[in-house]
Amino acid sequence: MAGMADYSPTRTYRYYDLIMALFVTVLLISNLLSSAKIIDLRFSLGSLKFAFDAGTLVFPISYIFGDVLTEVYGYRRSRRVIWAGFGANVLLGFFVWLAGVLPGESEWQGYAGQEAYDAILGGVSGLIVASLVAYFLGEFSNSYVLAKMKVWTGGRWLWSRTIGSTMVGQAVDTTVFMVIATALGVFPPGLLPSLIATNYVLKVGFEALLTPLTYRIVNLLKAAEREDYFDRQTDFNPFKLTV
Repeated sequence: MAGMADYSPTRTYRYYDLIMALFVTVLLISNLLSSAKIIDLRFSLGSLKFAFDAGTLVFPISYIFGDVLTEVYGYRRSRRVIWAGFGANVLLGFFVWLAGVLPGESEWQGYAGQEAYDAILGGVSGLIVASLVAYFLGEFSNSYVLAKMKVWTGGRWLWSRTIGSTMVGQAVDTTVFMVIATALGVFPPGLLPSLIATNYVLKVGFEALLTPLTYRIVNLLKAAEREDYFDRQTDFNPFKLTV
């Protein structure tokens, strides 16, 4: 398999673009669902209510894709995908905001109306701000930790890298996202501790539960792409866009 010695920024892969597209799609769906609904599991641990935004249903999948990308293709190419997701979220936020400020058609105002739009999608712009900051910090933390752990472990114990990196990345992402979104009025302040705790537990638990699937995908991709990259001499500067 390919390694550091034969690294080539122009090398093409069969499935890299597909994984990038799925990764970005999951991010966009997550932001829309986060604005649309808060789900209550009707379960409490003491005074802590298990409630979470609906985006949590799909967002953990992005971390699985992030783990797969870094594990197979390395930090450089994972960084490129993270920036693609960042740009897509900016576009989503802009056009949701633009549609909201443009005047609504009279019949639409009768059966739906601006208030309904603002109630469901009005929070997306605030979510995008929170999401971009949290996403940037969380995804790069996740990718960095996984890449470093792969070198430290010599490529062994994949489960320790996927779960360990997710624990770090999700701690950063979830806390930053919820604090900023709450400060911007997207979520009620009283729910902040519950939202942080529940989202973190669910996201990390989801990652751990799907570890066998992650193993399967990683092994299939490594064989198909003939790649198993180790970031031994990688520049981890998150602001570079080149591979």
